[in-house]
Parts: sequence; C-alpha cells; structure tokens
Amino acid sequence: QFMFALLPQDHVLKEVVRLESTHPGRIRYLAVVACAGSLPEEEEEAFLGFDWIGEKTTLGLVLCIYADAGLTLDGDGGFSLCSGGSQHVFKPVSVHVLWAVIQSLHKACDRAQKYNHYPGGGTHRWVESYRITSDRSSLNEWNYLPDVESRRPPSPQDQKADRERLIRSTLKEVMMTLDLDDVTSVDIRRRVEEELQMDLTDQKSFLDTEMLTILGQMDGASRIFDDLFLGSEWNASNLEELERNGIGHILNVTREIDNFFPDQFDYLNIRVYDDEATELLKHWDRTFKYIRRAVEDGSKVLVHCKMGVSRSASVVIAYAMKVRHWDLPQALKHVKDRRACVKPNASFMQQLEIYAGILDASRQRHNKLWRSKSE
Repeated sequence: QFMFALLPQDHVLKEVVRLESTHPGRIRYLAVVACAGSLPEEEEEAFLGFDWIGEKTTLGLVLCIYADAGLTLDGDGGFSLCSGGSQHVFKPVSVHVLWAVIQSLHKACDRAQKYNHYPGGGTHRWVESYRITSDRSSLNEWNYLPDVESRRPPSPQDQKADRERLIRSTLKEVMMTLDLDDVTSVDIRRRVEEELQMDLTDQKSFLDTEMLTILGQMDGASRIFDDLFLGSEWNASNLEELERNGIGHILNVTREIDNFFPDQFDYLNIRVYDDEATELLKHWDRTFKYIRRAVEDGSKVLVHCKMGVSRSASVVIAYAMKVRHWDLPQALKHVKDRRACVKPNASFMQQLEIYAGILDASRQRHNKLWRSKSE
C-alpha cells in the first residue's frame, strides 16, 4: 500500500517483487511501473527500487525499460538487466518470484522494442517526477555489480550433453518436491548437488535457465468447462497462459498467495488455508455468484489455490453441482476426469456432501412449490 501512495494517479503499478538484501534491517522491493505514451496503446515502463527501513520508505532506483534492454541470468538466483547503458543486478527472494518478474520484464522489453523506446527519444519523461531519496548504503546495494560471467570449464561436447541431461532430470525431480515459494535457486542447486554428489558451481547459469524452463512447463490450468479453469499458483502467475486462455476473472482460494496481476484481472479472494478446520461451505454461494456473473459477462474464470488440488477444486466441484444440477459423485468425476490430481481434504469432502444435500433439498422444495402453483 505504501507504494501506491508514492505513485502519481496516472502511473500504474503492474507488479511488485521482494528482493534479497545484504542488510538485515532493510527490505527491498522492485516495482514495475507503467505510464501511457503518446499513443493510448504505447505503454512505457520502468523499474523502481524501494527501500523500506522501519516505517520509512525511500526510492533507491529508477531504471527505464528501453528497446536495447538485455537480461542475463547470473546463476545465483538473480538476473542482470542492462537498459539505456545502465546495468543492475536483482536477486528475488525465491525462484517463483524470479519467474514472475522475468515474465513481466520480457513483456516490457517487447513493448519497448515494438514502439522503439530509446534513451533521448522523447519517451519516459514521466519518470522525472521521481526523486532518489535512499541513503548511500542503500544506493550502493542497488548499484552493486558482482561478476556474473560463467566459470564453466571447457569439456568435450558429448560429455557436456550427458552431464546436462543428468542435471536436468535431477533438477526437475528436486523442484517437484519443494515449496518453491520458500527456496531460492541457490537452495535448489545445493539440493541437486547433494543428490548428484558433485560440485555444480560451473553450471549455475545452466541451472537457472533450466529452472525457468521447468517452471514454464508446469502443467497448464485444467479446463473444467468452456469458461472455467482450475489450476495452481503457477497458472495464476503465468501471464502468457492467462492471456492465451482468455482469462478475465481470477478466484484466489488461498490465504498465503497474493494476487499477481491486480491491475490486469478482476479478482475475488477467499482467504482460507487447506486445513480440515476451514469452513469452506459458507463461501460457496459467493463463489458461485462470482463465477456465474463473470461467465454471463462473457469472461472466463481461473479458480486456483496453491496446487489446484483441494481448496480450489472444492470450490469448482460445488459450482459444478449447482450450475449443472449434478450430485456429488457426478460433479467430482467430471472435475477429476479433467484434472486427475484433484483431491479435496476429508473435511472439504464432508462439506461437499452437506452442500449436495442443501442443493437437493432446495430443488425439491422448488419443485413442490411449482407443482402446487400449477395445480
């Protein structure tokens, strides 16, 4: 919220990610901010770096995204960005955050190239309203440039290919066992090193690139109905997939995951944990109305939780029972046929059984009223 207060009304906050900091008392955020250009569709974008120490927020970086922008993964969970002759290194706090910000950056670079934004070309005048206010220590961290070149020694091509295949398969297995919100690419690399019993320092850049590839290959959202998708936080953070599926509304059924693109999609948040003490049934009238209203308006909806297995799946099953007049076994089968990993926890299954009874009683009551009036 403090960032919104620092932005002029015509500047749009597109994404915010948290970065690592070398100072324990300092929290650093990287924000992607946009403003309309000379044409309505000609959006200009810039990176703003914020430092938050105690209750004080300062600005430590303003970096315009120009057509010459180039991105290099540094092999340690971060990336180097060079734009308009200025180079900076950013290290997001997790591999998932890295994935999200790189997607946004690629989109921004594509737009800058499309509209030929370059230094001195008359664009990005709006960034002049921002003033650097961070202290020298913070500025040093924003401008720190470690050696990002790979130290990979030369090796025969066939040995190199075999080694990379082994690393790639092990990496995927490791990533599937971790909560990627809580680890950096360095943590993942160390786990892979433990599994393979080898030093992969010379493979840092390769590992970072493969991590992003694996994230991009994660299962896409499951189409339950023509206008309703069920998925995970990966699907909710994949802007390209969201746009490809025509998503306009996102129903976030988690307490621990924020909305990734609040300025681009309509959101409804049901803030609950995947816990057997969670009362999910009381939210189903609201979620049904949200999905139905979006569909009637011609939109498509993504319902997601962390994995698309329990919380969000229960919401979709409840919706299917009501909108299609199905019983629970029929609705559950339909959803599982389209997303095999669906498995509501025991409490949610009990609540779905109760909800099925409520729907059935409501339909019976409606039928009796209709028959009495017709008689």
